[in-house]
Amino acid sequence: MLAGAIATPASAEVTAQSDVGFVVREVADVAATPAETWRAMTTPGAWWSSAHTFSGSGANLSLSPTVGGCFCERFPPPKGAPATQQTGGVQHMRVIYVEPNRVLRLSGALGPLQSEALTGTLTMALRATDTGTHITWEYVVGGYMRYKVDQIAPAVDRMLAEQISLLAAHIAKSTAPAAAPPAAAAAAAPKPGKAPAAQPAKAAAAPASAAPAPAAPGGDDAANDAARAAFDAALKKAPPKRQGTPPRH
Repeated sequence: MLAGAIATPASAEVTAQSDVGFVVREVADVAATPAETWRAMTTPGAWWSSAHTFSGSGANLSLSPTVGGCFCERFPPPKGAPATQQTGGVQHMRVIYVEPNRVLRLSGALGPLQSEALTGTLTMALRATDTGTHITWEYVVGGYMRYKVDQIAPAVDRMLAEQISLLAAHIAKSTAPAAAPPAAAAAAAPKPGKAPAAQPAKAAAAPASAAPAPAAPGGDDAANDAARAAFDAALKKAPPKRQGTPPRH
């Protein structure tokens, strides 16, 4: 585990687009090893936004990081359904390349893109750095769709930017040093009427003007809500080019 577990803010951009598709790229840096980052990244049910699921809960997501594995979502039976009713679900993407702790590549059209005649390839790459791990996601989408590319591309970019920020925040939280248990703190406290034992001289404290560590992204609820609202608004403003409206996400 790397000390501090600080994540730097994620960045995102639409790197290319045309009438037949687009490319978006998301990056983030975390103070965790590639192995720790890989474990977190392949458990999306722990950090993926519930607002960007079909079932309404990120906890229903799972990912099997093996060739042919599924990035899937389970649909719990509706309330009042008979015990014999089968559960539903969706395959968001399929794993096509695995290099543990380094590269995971999946194929599939995410969210509302699933109803279109599109091919989507998401490459999730990890690179060790002096301070932890650099994460890069690149999503390449091409084919025929009824959405306007100049509207759907930035919406997908914002959605994935939110997810990589949530992943970075989850890693920062899960790898942060644990606080001392209350019992240990109580034992270390001086007893009433007894002077505390002399302590060895400590090194000089850091100057008060030292810059604070950067805050982990994804913890700002307002920012996350804004990202979701922007994604939804962009989809509403993207009318199909032909008759018929694609199913809502």
